[in-house]
Amino acid sequence: MTLRMTKKRVSVMAALANHQEFVSAQHLHECMAESGDAVGLATVYRTLTALAEAHEIDSLRDSDGETLYRLCESEAHHHHLICRECGATVEIDGPSVETWAEAMGSDHGYTSISHTIELWGICPTCSNAAAHTVG
Repeated sequence: MTLRMTKKRVSVMAALANHQEFVSAQHLHECMAESGDAVGLATVYRTLTALAEAHEIDSLRDSDGETLYRLCESEAHHHHLICRECGATVEIDGPSVETWAEAMGSDHGYTSISHTIELWGICPTCSNAAAHTVG
């Protein structure tokens, strides 16, 4: 499903383009307000939800249960490796995960399998910074 790109949707997409990491609706709204874009917080939430449901952007839940959003480089199915410290994100393919997911569904009689996998860790930059502050 492709959404009609209204002025508000274009504004939200443009604001997302300024972030490489996943961001919350609240943070995105603050950034938009700081840049002079007059859009309500409820509109940002609704727009992000609609864009995520249309697969125009990616969304995930963080460890606190908050939904975060990001424009992705790849339109193909993919997964994310996300730094718990700085939020840096790498898009990754997982062919063995795809095979496993299909096999698990098939083993239990399920069809039309979909899945989302997010891997969380500490990126090299944050790891190196932590190593330099120890001792």
